[in-house]
Amino acid sequence: MIAENRVTKLMIDAGDRGADRACGGDLGWMRRTTSGKEQRVTDLRYQEITSADELRELYGGVGHRAATKERDTLHDVDRQWLNASRLCVIATADRDGNCDTSPKGDPEGGLVHVIDDHTIAIPDRPGNRRVDGFHNILENPHVGLLFMVAGRPETLRINGRARLVTDAPFFDALTVRNHRPRLAVLVEIDTIYFHCGKALLRSELWKPETWRPEDIESHARMVKRLQDIPESLEELEKYYGDSYRANIYVESQRIALSTD
Repeated sequence: MIAENRVTKLMIDAGDRGADRACGGDLGWMRRTTSGKEQRVTDLRYQEITSADELRELYGGVGHRAATKERDTLHDVDRQWLNASRLCVIATADRDGNCDTSPKGDPEGGLVHVIDDHTIAIPDRPGNRRVDGFHNILENPHVGLLFMVAGRPETLRINGRARLVTDAPFFDALTVRNHRPRLAVLVEIDTIYFHCGKALLRSELWKPETWRPEDIESHARMVKRLQDIPESLEELEKYYGDSYRANIYVESQRIALSTD
């Protein structure tokens, strides 16, 4: 049976409860975030799935094509897709299960290098040097990758075990725009399969007529609002301007500002 639960992290004290009632507000609860701050949440009630049997009862059986599509070897179709892909997302987790996802992008033909039918390599390009996902791989090699092709609703999924390599015979082949990576993620494939296109069809992501980037403030403005940094908005707008785009493959570039 699906269990009924409620959020009961840390009840607000009697004084706060009285204040809430006096002001006509909703009785709430307090929960502590990962940064140590307390947040007020309303009294939530929800039904939770707590077993695989409950989950299967809710969704029913798996269709034959979905149940049998996993493979452990690259097919020529996979190679064609990987060559056309310009964007992938790598999911990692540390030894405690704390997760991270990171996008990787390169021009067509430069994102993935196929080593053999069971192994691929993804070059790393200049970034903000946090290397969160790489720290995770050092603790837990299991990774999940999602490869997209612009205009196609399907995605290619690869799950496997990753290693960080700083040189190999194939490194010259990873060069894009004169950038030879200092590191690549080598992935030994455990499972590979195509994911259906329903999510991207629903989102209409590839329809330019649905794009409204101007509805969201510029990245410079978001950084200025979200982070306590000394740079002015004008300095940030300049930093994230044309020179930022022009230097995306420049390894020797040093960040002039305190954020990226």
